[in-house]
Amino acid sequence: MIQEENFGQRCFVYLVASVKQGAPRTYVGWTNDLEKRLAAHNSGTGAKSTRGRQWVLLYTEEFKNRSDAMSREWHLKRDRKFRKKLLEDFLAKES
Repeated sequence: MIQEENFGQRCFVYLVASVKQGAPRTYVGWTNDLEKRLAAHNSGTGAKSTRGRQWVLLYTEEFKNRSDAMSREWHLKRDRKFRKKLLEDFLAKES
């Protein structure tokens, strides 16, 4: 039997940044609900590496299924050049 993979449910890959406490950091993840996930990160109930910081949403991509979103997340996590560029652009706007 083939397992259904959240067909019809939108999935998002996102990049958040935290710049207020110490060195700037980025985090890449995927979710079905961007607002809920960002709130979880900012309340300390998100991924362990994001706890204790305030995060700002910098970038999103939308996908039709979970496997495509997870694949893109994997690639973005390894694309440090792209993440650094987004962070630099954000910091330039903040200055």
